[in-house]
Amino acid sequence: MLVFTKHFHEMLKQRNIAEAWVKRTIDDPDKIESHDGGITRHYLKKIIEIDDRWLRVVVNANDLPNKAITVFFDRRLRRKHENYP
Repeated sequence: MLVFTKHFHEMLKQRNIAEAWVKRTIDDPDKIESHDGGITRHYLKKIIEIDDRWLRVVVNANDLPNKAITVFFDRRLRRKHENYP
């Protein structure tokens, strides 16, 4: 189970990110990265509907249930890694 924080909901709205894209990213990521000594997990997925931009969903993996902290389209991945992962 995954809980969306207030900040996460605000970022979805502010950045025009569909919850369906978040669900797809969490359920079927192209890549998962561990950060902060394993405290956070970053789920990455290329979203074809939005010009193949990379969606990054950051989740606190220490909390039970896990909490989605923030979400954004990662411009660095698009520029640096056209064929990422």
